[in-house]
This record gives sequence, structure tokens and C-alpha cells, in this order.
Amino acid sequence: MKHIARKRFGQNFLTDQLVLGNIIRSIDPKPDQSMVEIGPGLAAMTSLLLESLTTMHVVELDRDLVARLKKNFDSAKLIVHEGDALRFDFGSIPVAAGKKLRVVGNLPYNISSPLLFHLADYVDQVEDQHFMLQKEVVERMVAEPGSKAYGRLSVMLQWRYHMELLFVVPPTAFDPPPRVDSAIVRMIPKAQRLACDVKKLEEVVTKAFSQRRKVVRNCVAGMFTEQELIAAGVDPQARPETIPLEQYVALAQLLSAR
Repeated sequence: MKHIARKRFGQNFLTDQLVLGNIIRSIDPKPDQSMVEIGPGLAAMTSLLLESLTTMHVVELDRDLVARLKKNFDSAKLIVHEGDALRFDFGSIPVAAGKKLRVVGNLPYNISSPLLFHLADYVDQVEDQHFMLQKEVVERMVAEPGSKAYGRLSVMLQWRYHMELLFVVPPTAFDPPPRVDSAIVRMIPKAQRLACDVKKLEEVVTKAFSQRRKVVRNCVAGMFTEQELIAAGVDPQARPETIPLEQYVALAQLLSAR
């Protein structure tokens, strides 16, 4: 029986074999690696990944798809976790000594940002992440200072990861086709992150981008004085989207030092 995509789960199933092949080559799975796929859906990517992997984990919320996965795959080769990826403990997936987890998936676009931040909690346990996301979201993730796309998502993820937009995927590659272009992003955790309290960084960045059309001095009024901004290397007249990650980190360090 054909599975009907469910809007409430943000389901758009990737069907284009050429695109699937390009994704698998980008991920380059190896037999001894620990990998988890978020939202395997009809298992188009899952099947191809399993050709190279010894075992694999998947996290799926849709009960009908969970049943289909368990029916169609050997339970010793594909370990199916039924549940919401936003609440799933990715640290519970076993990895070999000295190894880290690889995470992949065609992420539901309606929960992509919260899911990326949930996964950020496991950054030290992850080797890399390859995701299909709405193209606009990937552009925000990888945006440079000065770009209109540069914002809170850019800063908070770039503090943790090296990221690269690999290629764009058109709506015609899916069933049903979404109304937007998609893109594949590679995320590699940074071996050395700039030292700061992530909660303070989040506080500073959220405040700064709450009124992005204003100059940063006005955005963070009450949090920093003009003299403090200058001491952190920040031009008080600059707009939030022009300020690089390093200067946001300097402000977070200043906030922590109080």
C-alpha cells in the first residue's frame, strides 16, 4: 500500500535517484561507522546507506513508517527508534571506542531550526552531519557577516560548526514536491571553539538581532554601554548583521566577566 505523505509531519519524500546518489557520495559511509538517520521516511536514502554500513540507526515519528521499516529491514542491521527527533537522546546510540556519531537526514522543514539546536547539544559526540533542508535555511546557516541572511542561526551554529552548502535540490526531486528549493549542508564540529559561555552568547545574539534594522548600540542598550562595545572591538554604529562571530563571542565573554 502506498504511504500518503502527511503534512503534519512535514513529509516530502526524496525520489530522484541522481540526487540520492550525489547525497550518498557526499556522505561517503564506511562499514565501521555509527550512523543515525533522522526521518528515514520510505527509506530511499536508508537503503543506499545500508549498502555500505554494517548497522544503522533511524529515528522516525510516523507509526506507519516505523511499521514499514521494521517489516522491510533486518532488525539486526537497521535499528528503528520510534519517537520525536526533537526529544530523542542522540547520546544513547552506541559508538565504537575512539569513534563518533554521524548524523544524516532529510529534515522536516517545519522543525528544522529547533532540531538543529537540539542536535547542537551533542556536538562533542558527533563526527559530522549531512542534512537536506530548505535552501533558505541553509543560506542562513552559512551566511557571512554583511549578508541579509546572516543572523542568530548563523552565529550560534558557526560558533560550533564548520558548514558548507554542497548543492541545491529542486522541488521536482520530491514526492510530493515542496514549494521551495532545498539544499544539502555539511556540518563538521569545530575541534576548537572560541571560549565563551554558550548561554551568554545566545543572550547577546538574541538581543542584538531582536531589532536588526537598528545600530547595535541601540539593540543592546541596557546590556552594554557604548564604551563596553568599543572595548570588545564592536563599532557601536554597526548593524547586527555586519558583526562577525568573534565580536559576539567577545561580548559574551564580557557578560560572563561581570
